[in-house]
Amino acid sequence: MPASPLPSARADRTARAGLMLAGILLLAANLRASITSAGPVLGEIRADLGFGSAAASFLIALPVIGFAVFSPFAPALARRVGLEWALGGSLLVLAGAIILRSLPVPGAIWVGTVGLGAAIAILNVLIPALVKREYPHRVGAMTGIYSALQSGVAAVAAGLAVPIAGMTAAGWRLSIGVWAALALIGFAVFLPQLRRRHTVMEGRQDAAADAVVDPPIPRLGSMWRNRLAWWVTIYLGLQSTIYYTVITWWPAIERSSGVSPLAAGWHQFIFQTMGIVGSLVGAALLHRLHSQSGLTVIAAALVTVAAAGQLLLPAWGIVWILFLGLAGGSQITIALSLFGLRTHNHEHAASLSGMAQSVGYLLAAFGPILVGVLHDATGSWEVPLTMLLIISIGIAAFGVLAGRPRFIEDTGRL
Repeated sequence: MPASPLPSARADRTARAGLMLAGILLLAANLRASITSAGPVLGEIRADLGFGSAAASFLIALPVIGFAVFSPFAPALARRVGLEWALGGSLLVLAGAIILRSLPVPGAIWVGTVGLGAAIAILNVLIPALVKREYPHRVGAMTGIYSALQSGVAAVAAGLAVPIAGMTAAGWRLSIGVWAALALIGFAVFLPQLRRRHTVMEGRQDAAADAVVDPPIPRLGSMWRNRLAWWVTIYLGLQSTIYYTVITWWPAIERSSGVSPLAAGWHQFIFQTMGIVGSLVGAALLHRLHSQSGLTVIAAALVTVAAAGQLLLPAWGIVWILFLGLAGGSQITIALSLFGLRTHNHEHAASLSGMAQSVGYLLAAFGPILVGVLHDATGSWEVPLTMLLIISIGIAAFGVLAGRPRFIEDTGRL
């Protein structure tokens, strides 16, 4: 009879699994807090630094643009230094960037914001790859958990921004700088993973083993010629466009229909809270379904009803924001899960994630800008809301294409 594993070995594996789970959750907790903490104190930032409306809008959009610019480099970085080192190093860069943008140094807020966007771009791309490697049969569940945590921390950061700013004379600088501590805590918990000397070799051996049975698509360039990769990319981009449009413009849309600023602010809190619910519900359903296409259609239908409802029955605004929150949470969980569900290994998942988040967040960055331009040109919110209706139809169409149970490696090129 083979000898059973020693208790110490079992304990080591349990400890490592626990630290890995805690590390993934803390990585996720750092994805949005430093972004959502800036919006509520933007007025103070503008007054202190003398920013106009255009400069302030660009400052808020800059991290999302950074996602698009830096995401393509994440897979190559992971291959070069290892997945853990790329993630851990990004947390340190994030902490430094958060501190830098809060310093009273000319230009620091711009340089720090660019660094923040770059660090989060790497984290955005590589966390799904880490989930694919560590939990290959629980991709949807794990993605839902970390997406829900990401939304929860984002809501807390937004809610605490103004109270923290009022605590000391440091004001908004403390409010946006304090989140460097969360990045450093995440790095400390993730630190044991950096001691694994076999990480890079494991990745290469896994890729070699997969190459025996699967057409190899380990690099980003090959993804750009893959049809299914584009369906996933466009799905991520369109649903992200809705999300960033809602957090940017929905309060203004509601106020134009008579909703008070206080109520519109609470509606944003409800939106983020329902996003947590949507993430958990989406995660619970993902692996119970043979295809994710039906789930994408249901989520897109919620967006359609919400946009049409706000256009026709604005007095029911609380209902529409509930629908948008549920849709947003479930859609981001589906989109991030597709990186693992549509690939055979974590290297391919990283490559797909890099492509999808580069193009997707480029769409997301310019979506709210287009909404603002349409509003200024027409003087009303009818045309922008109609645009959201059209986008929701596109989400359903590309969700059906991306949600069918296939793999990137088995799909033909464009």
